[in-house]
Amino acid sequence: MNRRKFLKNATLSTAGLAVGSTLVACTKNTKSENHKSVTKQVTSLPIVIATWNVPNATAEAYKILKKGGNAIDAVEAGCKIEEADVKNQSVGKGGLPDRDGNVTLDACIMDKNGNCGSVVHLQNITHAVSIARNVMENTPHVMLSGKGAEKYAYQLGYKKENLLTKASKKAWKKWKTTSKYKPIINIENHDTIGMLAIDKNGTISGACTTSGLAYKMAGRVGDSPIIGSGLFIDNEIGGCVATGLGEEVVKTVGSFLVVELMRQGKTPQEACEEAIKRIVDKPNSDFKNFQVGYIAVNKLGETGSYAIHQWFSMTKYQDGKNENIQSKFIIEA
Repeated sequence: MNRRKFLKNATLSTAGLAVGSTLVACTKNTKSENHKSVTKQVTSLPIVIATWNVPNATAEAYKILKKGGNAIDAVEAGCKIEEADVKNQSVGKGGLPDRDGNVTLDACIMDKNGNCGSVVHLQNITHAVSIARNVMENTPHVMLSGKGAEKYAYQLGYKKENLLTKASKKAWKKWKTTSKYKPIINIENHDTIGMLAIDKNGTISGACTTSGLAYKMAGRVGDSPIIGSGLFIDNEIGGCVATGLGEEVVKTVGSFLVVELMRQGKTPQEACEEAIKRIVDKPNSDFKNFQVGYIAVNKLGETGSYAIHQWFSMTKYQDGKNENIQSKFIIEA
């Protein structure tokens, strides 16, 4: 997948019941002077959206949804496509390592009931999103980290793998010649796949997985595995996922913020724009030198995306159409 136009010129880088894929009316009563109600319609379901140009991932998720599958299965399956793609150096196997040459993965997942699971600093296991789901469904915890997460994966029957491919190792060795900690935005140095889905029943789930910031300090964790920052789902309202410089997303609890703004009545687009504005308007914000992007969907299936810098995009699969949509932004490249 081509995302080389996202992270250039900066550093650190879906109410009620829906029947099939038909339009269903969802009444939203808002009192005006003449007390008339306003009726809004659910868009065609199912729908899946994801950060970046990831048509293979959204196609896998949509295939499950089209067959009547549920949203949680769809987002897990979709994210697994990117985790297994060794050409994607920002997710799963083949991800770029930390400064010490270790590939460490972060992931989280959240279902329609608000249940969630997460793994941080996971090594030697490709499908971090699946381990996160197991944490959610089969343990009393929300998050497992490091060796504990890895041990749990082995208990589940996962096999140890070397996640550092020849290509990523070569890139790491080249970086070591200067060890200059200055990844460049819109070059494939770090990223996330975040995915949101609404199934035919109108229920929402989401997932997020990443190998994190390239050449990060050992032990660094960004926003991706943190519920409320990298991902948040409220089945009554909608969902959001984030991408970009995780530290800045964490500082504003970005995905939760977007969902709460939608709860207050903003559209997904308006909510994403406001959340980015919160980052940009912080005192002494260095936003010109980092990127953050959000995608969101509400209970009606309306979507939105917004970023600080140009070239962030969202992949959307709906009505049999799998398309990549360029996000609106603040700063033109």
